[in-house]
Amino acid sequence: MFEVVHKRQLSDAVFEMGVAAPRIARKVAAGQFLMLRVDEDGERIPLTFSDWSAEEGWVRFIFMRVGKSTHKLSHLEVGDAVADVVGPLGVPTHTEDLGRVAVVGGGVGAAVAYPVARAMAEAGAEVTVILGARNAELLILADEFAALPLAELIVMTDDGSAGEKGLVTAPLKRLAESGSIDHAMAIGPAIMMKFCAETTRAFRVPTTVSLNPIMVDGTGMCGACRVSVAGETRFGCVDGPDFDGHAVDFEELMSRQRVYAEEEREADAEYSRGCACHL
Repeated sequence: MFEVVHKRQLSDAVFEMGVAAPRIARKVAAGQFLMLRVDEDGERIPLTFSDWSAEEGWVRFIFMRVGKSTHKLSHLEVGDAVADVVGPLGVPTHTEDLGRVAVVGGGVGAAVAYPVARAMAEAGAEVTVILGARNAELLILADEFAALPLAELIVMTDDGSAGEKGLVTAPLKRLAESGSIDHAMAIGPAIMMKFCAETTRAFRVPTTVSLNPIMVDGTGMCGACRVSVAGETRFGCVDGPDFDGHAVDFEELMSRQRVYAEEEREADAEYSRGCACHL
């Protein structure tokens, strides 16, 4: 069992949670993820590390309440415990010798972008962060990003309620077009990453994306997280989650992400009907 030592609600459906996991905290690196099971009857869900402390022995992650498992997770409080936490999993993000880099974090993807941008800055890169959300209420970790030694922090919202009005691809295009970046990294919804990669492709700016395919075991055995990269089958859990954004088949990725959408909605609805919090 892993005790919950931190919980913060970032928006109506987005939560930050920390659990005591000293052995994991000593090994984790930016870009890696964990597999979590809320209770013994629960499914395994992948969540990327948003922060950690090897000294204090905790790891944090941010999640959106979208289905039964994340709904159950959102009801845990400090002092409660989750059944299983396995990690760190996946290949750490490459952060060395990047020069001038733009890190784009969209929606909950900001949770992954934060430790990645921090690690890149610590490695000597000149980091510009583009942080995006649909509106100000859904914008997360803006203060944490502002505290990093960045070249620039650009905030974008679809409705203009915070920062600039528009999509994250607009400032990314400006940076690429002006020759101000040597590399880009996009982390967020698949559709956002797709268009970030298309934006940089025209300027031949190498672009890394952190993929979030359906995942079951996280160790490469089940094959559920397979993605097509440069025409080859790769596995998000052991080969990724980072891949060349210009080589990913995003249409296949998005199609596979939708396979169990209806079952997810039905399971969450059934859980909500019997949950004491809705009575």
